[in-house]
Amino acid sequence: MPRIDAIAAAAWDACANPDAATYDPFLSHAFLDALEKAGTVGHGTGWIPQHLLLEAPGGDVLGVMPLYAKMHSQGEYVFDHAWAEALHRAGGRYYPKLQGAVPFTPVPGRRLLARPGPMRAETERLLAHASLALAERIEASSVHVTFLIEGEWRRIGGEGFLQRTGQQFHWRNAGYATFDDFLATLASRKRKAIRKERAEAQAAVEILSVSGREITEAHWDTFFAFYMDTGSRKWGRPYLNRRFFSLLGAALADRCLLVFARRAGKLVAGALHLIGGDCLYGRYWGATEHHPFLHFELCYYQAIDYAIAHGLKRAEAGAQGEHKLARGYLPETTYSLHWLAEPRLEAAVARYLAEERGEVAEINALLRDHGPFKRGA
Repeated sequence: MPRIDAIAAAAWDACANPDAATYDPFLSHAFLDALEKAGTVGHGTGWIPQHLLLEAPGGDVLGVMPLYAKMHSQGEYVFDHAWAEALHRAGGRYYPKLQGAVPFTPVPGRRLLARPGPMRAETERLLAHASLALAERIEASSVHVTFLIEGEWRRIGGEGFLQRTGQQFHWRNAGYATFDDFLATLASRKRKAIRKERAEAQAAVEILSVSGREITEAHWDTFFAFYMDTGSRKWGRPYLNRRFFSLLGAALADRCLLVFARRAGKLVAGALHLIGGDCLYGRYWGATEHHPFLHFELCYYQAIDYAIAHGLKRAEAGAQGEHKLARGYLPETTYSLHWLAEPRLEAAVARYLAEERGEVAEINALLRDHGPFKRGA
């Protein structure tokens, strides 16, 4: 099933999001379909859809997997460029490879989307092995399943995949009623710093939020200009195009939250968040004016405000960024699986990943010990 529109939306979503309480917008048929319809993945992008569908003999869909044939290693956020270079130097060919992921989206979530029931674990295993069979059929060098949840990582790690860990920073809601309740759990110096940052940002601009059907094409036009400014400076070539945001708004308006900064009647900065069942996901931000701490306000503090007000368990603000630690976002381990066809490369990578896992665990523990919270909080 190469393209997502070859799979019925209801069947996909029954596997991807069977529980509204933990709804993941990035795994939804609508989100993945918007990427394809906008042309951000597909022919000419280096992301060729190769989605997997597992059916029971009677035709019931047991599981699906978002999967792409890749001709490069861009837009993944789990870096394997050194592996590609090593194989190239040895006379091998690293591309194409297969990537089990949500394109351009380093958000942890399920990747082996098995429908709930007694066949769930077996369906996960069969999907994993189907990805390996596809790799052999198209002569791909490798299979990479990135940002999957820990349970999948542990269950499938024994099925011929190498295990890798990484790091992100997430905010956890400890049942706070207000932002001040959250601040009260921080050490005095960190609490004062956040109050100062928020006051300075809010004194410079007016903050306004737009969500659901309130979002217009004019809002998307403005936000896209912010996105392009940041993307062009950070990545050289932004991954998403203007049409994608229109499609996203049409299909998932109720899951979109735009937080803007306005000065002198003009929108000067904006951040896009997607609303999950139990999480607020910060995705993109940009600005046409610089104001101190405005990025922290729109991307981190407004996200915390929203999560508290709506009873969400956590807020995620994208990949990397130790600067998030001082703002209450603590290190979390991320997980990926990797299968490499070339035995010598696999052996070398396995040794490297064993060391890397230890380093990630050590760094995460150290950063947690030096977090902004009061001792015992």
